[in-house]
Amino acid sequence: MEKEESLKLAIAVSLIQSKIHNRTSSPHETDALRWRHKAKERKREIIRLQEDLKDAETNASCKCYFFDNLGEFSGRRFGEEASEPNRFNHVLRRRFLRLARTRGRRKSTLPSQRLGVSGTGYEEEAENLKISIDFLMELAETDSNASSFSNWSHQAVDFMLASLKKLISMGRSLEAVEESISCMITQLTNRMCTPFKGNEVKQLDVGFYAQHLIRKLGCDSYIGQRATFAVSQRISILAENLLVMDPFDESFPEIDECMFILMQLIEFLICDYLLPWAESESFETVLFEEWIASVVHARKAVAALEERNGLYLLYMDRVTGELAKRVGQLTSFREVEPAILYKILAYSE
Repeated sequence: MEKEESLKLAIAVSLIQSKIHNRTSSPHETDALRWRHKAKERKREIIRLQEDLKDAETNASCKCYFFDNLGEFSGRRFGEEASEPNRFNHVLRRRFLRLARTRGRRKSTLPSQRLGVSGTGYEEEAENLKISIDFLMELAETDSNASSFSNWSHQAVDFMLASLKKLISMGRSLEAVEESISCMITQLTNRMCTPFKGNEVKQLDVGFYAQHLIRKLGCDSYIGQRATFAVSQRISILAENLLVMDPFDESFPEIDECMFILMQLIEFLICDYLLPWAESESFETVLFEEWIASVVHARKAVAALEERNGLYLLYMDRVTGELAKRVGQLTSFREVEPAILYKILAYSE
């Protein structure tokens, strides 16, 4: 009987001591346990992501399709391709930006030139866009193996389009990035007309890959309309050069091929994106009228070459026909200068 009483007393004392101990130490121990639990969950999530990315790299179904339909019409708009799962996007974007920043720092010699960003969200996003443009231009100008060029250019394009979309959504002027975007379009256009020296990025003409990069970037109205304007002007310049060039000149075949690549690019941009551009809030009507006039002028310049190569004129007639068809649809919800519309319809007949 005494043993049972002493046992009950001991249990009671033990419970009281346990409660007192929990009251005095529970906050600290609870915090420690909570952070330890979060650390374990974080570690497990990292391990899962690493395994998923490893499977994605080794699985044939996760092949990069960025350069599929090279130089061909696709059955769907370029903005409609299936995207990577959201959990991959954040990881890949961070990895790409880290690599692009690292390369940028290597090229910087002065502390003020370094690409560390601190400031408003607009300034940071604008700087990220410039970094990705520089990265893509460096990638296009250097020797790279097929897999590296395809994967990194894919991520650079996706990153640029995402950054530009954020900047437009902020409702601020894009003057901070306009020069960089214009320089990018000019360099890629030059790349289409310049044969690659040394070890080629691909075993095919690099001009088509530069064309495809502009075609992908052109899904955004801000880049696409500027690209169409720049390319149509380049066609006019080349047509004038061909008019006085000796057909037996060594550079003639390269310029001839470049003409068709440029005309094909304008056709792709118009057919793929003109109506989506017009539906976007960032659509610039003044620029739209300018590049339409430039395309019409390019058609005039090409007409002068009809006796030397009638295919140029046939192709540009097809381009202006597609343009007239889509502008006719566009007038139902956008105002178009009557004089511009008349010129298009006149040349498309």
